[in-house]
Amino acid sequence: MKLVTAFLTLALGGASLFSAEVFEIGDSHFSELPRGKEADGIVGDFVLRNDKIEIVISGNLPLRRPNMSAFYGDGNETPGCLYDLTLRDANNDQITIFTPCGQRGPVNYVKIADAPEGQVAVETVVTAAKGNGLGKTHRYFLKDGWQGVLIVSEFRNESEEEKEFSLSDGWTQMRSKGSFKGIQWADSIDPSHKCGYAFAWVDEEGATIPKSAKMKLAPGKSLKVARFLAVGTSPAQAVGIVEERRNPDGVSSVTLMMKDSEGTPVTSGRATVQFGDSTPTPAYPDETGRVSFLWSKGSYDLSIEDIGRETVAKPLEVNGDIVLEETLSPLSQVTFAITAEDGSDIPCKVHFTPMKGTQKPNLGPTDRAHGCVDQWHSETGKFIVPLPAGEYRVTVVRGPEYDTLTKDIVLAPGGTAKVAGKLIRSVNTNGWVSCDFHNHSTPSGDNTCGTDDRLINLAVEHIEFAPTTEHNRLYDWEPHIAKLGLKKFLATVPGMELTGRGAHFNTFPLKPDPKKQDGGAPVWQKDPRLNAIVLRNYQGEEADRWVHVNHPDMSENFIDWNRDGRADGGYAYFGGLLDGLETQNYRGSNILEGAPFSIGKARTGLGKQVNYHREFIWLQLLNQGLKVWGIGVADAHHVYGNGVGSWRTYIPSPTDDPEEIDWREISRRAKAGNMILSSGPFLKVQTGNGTIAGGYERSTGKTMLKVKVSCANWYRINRVQVLINGRQDPRYNYTLEKHSDLFARADQNSGFEKTVELDLSEDSHIIVVAIGEKESLQRGFGTSSQASIEPCAYNNPIFIDVDGNGFQPNGDTLGYELPVVGLSVDKVEAMLGQ
Repeated sequence: MKLVTAFLTLALGGASLFSAEVFEIGDSHFSELPRGKEADGIVGDFVLRNDKIEIVISGNLPLRRPNMSAFYGDGNETPGCLYDLTLRDANNDQITIFTPCGQRGPVNYVKIADAPEGQVAVETVVTAAKGNGLGKTHRYFLKDGWQGVLIVSEFRNESEEEKEFSLSDGWTQMRSKGSFKGIQWADSIDPSHKCGYAFAWVDEEGATIPKSAKMKLAPGKSLKVARFLAVGTSPAQAVGIVEERRNPDGVSSVTLMMKDSEGTPVTSGRATVQFGDSTPTPAYPDETGRVSFLWSKGSYDLSIEDIGRETVAKPLEVNGDIVLEETLSPLSQVTFAITAEDGSDIPCKVHFTPMKGTQKPNLGPTDRAHGCVDQWHSETGKFIVPLPAGEYRVTVVRGPEYDTLTKDIVLAPGGTAKVAGKLIRSVNTNGWVSCDFHNHSTPSGDNTCGTDDRLINLAVEHIEFAPTTEHNRLYDWEPHIAKLGLKKFLATVPGMELTGRGAHFNTFPLKPDPKKQDGGAPVWQKDPRLNAIVLRNYQGEEADRWVHVNHPDMSENFIDWNRDGRADGGYAYFGGLLDGLETQNYRGSNILEGAPFSIGKARTGLGKQVNYHREFIWLQLLNQGLKVWGIGVADAHHVYGNGVGSWRTYIPSPTDDPEEIDWREISRRAKAGNMILSSGPFLKVQTGNGTIAGGYERSTGKTMLKVKVSCANWYRINRVQVLINGRQDPRYNYTLEKHSDLFARADQNSGFEKTVELDLSEDSHIIVVAIGEKESLQRGFGTSSQASIEPCAYNNPIFIDVDGNGFQPNGDTLGYELPVVGLSVDKVEAMLGQ
């Protein structure tokens, strides 16, 4: 790397502190890779950088892709594509991948290439032999002073027949996108990261500007196209850089100074430029309140907006360099000072319910913590939320063990409302920790939730142990937890979710190697048993390693493995390879549904479909001798909506201090089945002899069962049902309507307590279900989709040996045959009718 840099410095006359350089990443300078939310470089990739930007081009490495979802499946690897692009030393990469002309699949090579004087280049080559007669070359050029990269693509038809192909470039994950005069632009997922990209065709290096994305090339002919891809602190800045490249005399500089009435720079918010009915192009202020970009001459609409301030709209005439100054209205805001009962700092979330005609606020995208729709999630109890003026009910929450704090406020324009108080931990869970074994952030690829945002989300929902489980990538959340100051609230251990077009698996612990593809993760296989075996022994034998199957297709995995509609026992021996399965994954529970399926509205919105009930099928299979423990998870991919908190699993622990949690102890207790699944209520179940979930006990038929349910003030239960071998025994069905004396302080939503005497006539597994039927979690989740879930909790089975011959499952299928794959609506309706 030093030799390349020295040579280029001499070639450029030593005119710049930085000079354009290119090098392949090796172990010794892995730290030279640019960083950022979407950074994905590994050893074997190539870095191009100059005085303004840094670029990563993926090497020709096995299975090379930036993450699981770009792109999925065999043949969709993306060596030789642009993976990262950020301003120099900003470490703010926000692009997952840019694929020139949709480049995917195997290539012949990726290497440093010759370039014009003063430039550096990397080229990706697919020969005609590999490309079925169509040869392709993509070259990435960089020169000192460029705030973007020139990407030149050349196609050669070396076959004897006409070739048709697409010139459409692709980029992911980009949510907010638009175009201006043929320039495509994209914003970062979280606008507060202040990064934007833009690209357009250019007629450089002998390239032709195409008139259509679909091309046909005659035998022996070739075609060259080029585009310039720029990065800036905003989409507007990137667009201006591209337009200047195309038309240097057609742009002018626009500078806007944003300040408040006291002259203090406004560093939040944005300015947007709009032409006609096109999508407004955003620009963001720097730390001095300065917004700057180049723009095409013409007439536009300028909007200056900041949450909690009045929006300013005015015409913008660009006929030469202009400098504007705008004094914005005072900020409307709510300040929070929230503590635990002892006065210590505490993570929490807040949601704002508009009242008396106030509009619902929009504080930001669904996948960030600090402002997501009408909520704010904070790693500390001291924070400030900018909010439009109006009347609101403010609800402060910290998971199901704490009572909510509610206050109605009137926020005047430019005013400040204060919310202060202590969150009371009304539910005593001493000796148990709240765990969630399945969540995701942006390294997973199928979502764009920032990793820090996910961890704040976990902490405010009072998850105390959450292994790192990104899709198909070994990763470790611990450094993020430490940076956020959350170590005393949240513990983790490195792991992964192994994902493919079939059964998915979560496992921990594993050791990430960030220098390798997928952090060194194994590759998914179709047969789920092979995945379970590989994970069990991956990176060496580990007796305490946890392996569970995610959101399982119960019918395929355990009843009808080849999906032919005939029961065959599923994948033989599969259950014996697992520690657990997700009976609850985000959505509400069907454990009391009374059938293995129901009919619902089709996902397409037209007609009906069969919905399989995973929990009920689990009860059926327990009676057949399957011994795989149930767990409850959120499987969160967003913060608002599909966020943390819908389901969790309580597991015994000798410590309630997350900093002292031992993952081995958690795994061992989970492997023993000592787990309670909950969407809110805390359920304690034990026999008179002290046997808890997952345990075995000898009894002569009379068994005492102690049941206690505790709830915070924002949800309640109204039914407790004891399941004996999966059946809802009416003798042990307790409802608030008929047994109000058992639902102690039911008017304050605080739960249930009773010692039940069970009269068992055969070996039985016992599960207690506590539920708030027709209740919801709305007070804790506001408008987020978890709000519709009923409060529910149930234990893993306690096994009672009645006859003294060891526990024997009774084979009861609970009134229905074990459901095979592919049942039709008509057939299920007929079975339900019977």
